[in-house]
Amino acid sequence: MDAPSDAEAPARIGYGALLRTPGAWTFLAPAFAARLPYAMLSLGILLLVFDTHGSYGTAGTVAAVSAVAQALVGPQTGRLADRYGQAAVLVPSVIVHAVSVGVLIALALGHAPVWALLLAAAPAGASVPQIGAMVRSRWVAKLSTEGAPAAKLNTAFAFESVTDEFTFVIGPVLASAIATSVNPSAGLIAEAALTVAGGLAFAAQRRTAPARHPHQPGARRVSALSSPGVRLLAGAFLGVGTVFGGMQVSVTAFTESVGQPGANGTVYGIFAGGSMLAGVLYGMVAWRRAARQRMLASYALLVLGCSTLWAMPNLVALSVAGLVCGLAIAPTLITGYTLVETLVADGAKTEAFTWLTGAIGLGLATGSTVAGRLIDGHGPSAGFLVPVAGAGLGLVALVALRHLLVAPGAASTPVVVAGGERPVARQLVGAAER
Repeated sequence: MDAPSDAEAPARIGYGALLRTPGAWTFLAPAFAARLPYAMLSLGILLLVFDTHGSYGTAGTVAAVSAVAQALVGPQTGRLADRYGQAAVLVPSVIVHAVSVGVLIALALGHAPVWALLLAAAPAGASVPQIGAMVRSRWVAKLSTEGAPAAKLNTAFAFESVTDEFTFVIGPVLASAIATSVNPSAGLIAEAALTVAGGLAFAAQRRTAPARHPHQPGARRVSALSSPGVRLLAGAFLGVGTVFGGMQVSVTAFTESVGQPGANGTVYGIFAGGSMLAGVLYGMVAWRRAARQRMLASYALLVLGCSTLWAMPNLVALSVAGLVCGLAIAPTLITGYTLVETLVADGAKTEAFTWLTGAIGLGLATGSTVAGRLIDGHGPSAGFLVPVAGAGLGLVALVALRHLLVAPGAASTPVVVAGGERPVARQLVGAAER
């Protein structure tokens, strides 16, 4: 699609203007507390199970089961939230989560067999509240009802991606600090407590919740995943998840191999910090290029950055390569969420956002598992092949199927606007592209 003319030039919406949106802080503050545990659960499980069972393999398997359950069940809770309302899903979810985590802690401390830990880990992961997707749905509902410009929604998605990155930097550090300074189970206890407190506080903010879209008798139930564009974006986000998973394991192994295990957090923090910085800057730009074009460009940069990781000879070089790789992460995620919002109806937006989030989690679990096996067999550098392979496959899919990222019915139907007829494509897709 052509870039907008000067007359159509999109206005830049700053973060200050976004955060002054009436009612925004009533759901943003509790949402932050509720989404922080999302980044604490896997590491909390890893630390506790390793302490009680003495095996990284066992601990990693239990954490992976939790992550996979979260990735597979999360979109179903998103679908229920679209239909019955966010509060109706959140309240039972946080209760089930707290109970499941409590059972997992008790089993681990009691040195239960591995199969019992796996059974407890599944509901613990499946019941993680999908706060990030719900917040994005609230932004869509809030800004749509106010008639806000599309640029403001783009800034909102940028803000949410930066928040996601921030929680993934702070969450593991918090879980590790609590587990090591108090006891290994304390990290998971704090995770469950934050989930309950933050989740219930978020659910209580009903005034900013999006409208429910109950199933109509006789109507066909259509999942957000029925959209080819959503499936394509989910596959692309799966590739991004392999970058996260491969980086976590490979950076840990690399720092261990050079005798500086304590540098793990610093190197990964530079990677995550690059993504945060790019996300902040991305949300401050009034983009003229089509969102589809931006998606392809940022994803190509991600593959390019990942392609050098395996060849880095030392920690300084690895940190620089990780920074370059991280700079492409947030723009890719922001643009993906911007695109998916145009591909589904209002009654499926939370589910669509959750599919993307779940795809990242599934990719993370897959990437960390494959990278771990490569490292065991071929050394630390081999693990860095996972990010470039996963992202590379995602890029191939995006390039080959990029025509699927156009909003349904946006190709030819004209509408009357001031100044004459304008294709719906320019209205619907163009709104997401600015």
